[in-house]
Amino acid sequence: MDPDHFHHLLLVYLAYVVAVASPGPSNMAIMGIAMGQGRGAAVALALGVMTGSMVWAMLAAAGMSELLARYAQALVAIKIAGGIYLLYLAFKSARAAWATPPQRAVCGPVVPWSALYRRGVLLHLSNPKSVLGWMAIMSLGLRPDAPAFTFHAILAGCAVLGLVIFVGYALVFSTGIMRRAYLAARRWIEATLAVVFAAAGLRLLLSRG
Repeated sequence: MDPDHFHHLLLVYLAYVVAVASPGPSNMAIMGIAMGQGRGAAVALALGVMTGSMVWAMLAAAGMSELLARYAQALVAIKIAGGIYLLYLAFKSARAAWATPPQRAVCGPVVPWSALYRRGVLLHLSNPKSVLGWMAIMSLGLRPDAPAFTFHAILAGCAVLGLVIFVGYALVFSTGIMRRAYLAARRWIEATLAVVFAAAGLRLLLSRG
């Protein structure tokens, strides 16, 4: 591989790691589920988030930027849907913060893994920043002189990095010490999640363009 192309791939991977590892609604949701419902539930949510991320990657590579440029209302619709969904998650977290869990319960109702997977997919697909981030990433790597395998290298590399990061959050925050910390500060954690989701949702609904 040409060193110049290799350096551009490294730049793509670095940009992706910074984007997905930074605190946001998806990572906060994984942390909350990991501490509240355990490792398997959090991994299911993380895999859903990763699936949503890969869907945006494929759409970005297929020319979503051109589509959104021609049909600006498409991005507006995504923002509205995403904002409403995040506000819904904020409501659920706020309700969980005020609820009194039964004795000997881990915390709140147990959600099936399949439902958590779907929640992860929707959480990521409802965030237009994800597709905008993928557009930036693809523009870094898919230059006119890029080799034919570049797209596959970007997709495969980012998929591995995403799995490590999202599933890593799920594994770390589902450890015994983290779950005990969650039980001790359950109301504060759920309230924080509610604030994060509400702020992200309102930001989407009130943003222009």
